[in-house]
Amino acid sequence: MLVRPKPLAAYPWFIRLFFWKQKRTYGKVLEPGLLWGRSPWVFAALALLYGALNRRGSPLDPALRSLVTVRISQINHCAFCVDVNAATLEKRGVGEDKILALQHWRESDLFTPAERAALDYAEAVTDTRGEVTAAIRTALQERFDEDARAELTGLIAFQNMSSKFNAALDVPPQGFCHVPQLVPGQDAARKTEAQRDAAEG
Repeated sequence: MLVRPKPLAAYPWFIRLFFWKQKRTYGKVLEPGLLWGRSPWVFAALALLYGALNRRGSPLDPALRSLVTVRISQINHCAFCVDVNAATLEKRGVGEDKILALQHWRESDLFTPAERAALDYAEAVTDTRGEVTAAIRTALQERFDEDARAELTGLIAFQNMSSKFNAALDVPPQGFCHVPQLVPGQDAARKTEAQRDAAEG
């Protein structure tokens, strides 16, 4: 990685609270958190923003949110983000066939009209050479109210920031997703993490 994590004890106490929450949720501290944690107040704000976007009362369906975050992660070549977001997608009841079809969702009949509208919009916003066309906007307006459209746009912007940060720093996957061949380098990353845990233990 371009930036290395610090020892856990070197982070401020309030950042270690976020790490505790990550460990409780995911079973381990997330590598990006250790890197964002080098800028503690930025990381705290980022974690709160993620929590708001991922809340139960969101106007967006949880599985749809995860579909969008995985697709953006694929576009931005963020192996860590594909790994962790696809694992969340699994937990939200999306089957392996649909997860594997996500990269080529336009050619698949597994996606609902609302999912297709959200994915089309996410790709248009993410691709800096692309354009959010009138047709894309119309499809969104037909399936999402204004609150949902605003939040979907915020989610897309957040995931672009997160996945570009992780991809630029070469953050590896941590072995969360169980769908074979979805995450490049995942087996090697699991081996490296196990070796590091053994060395620290």
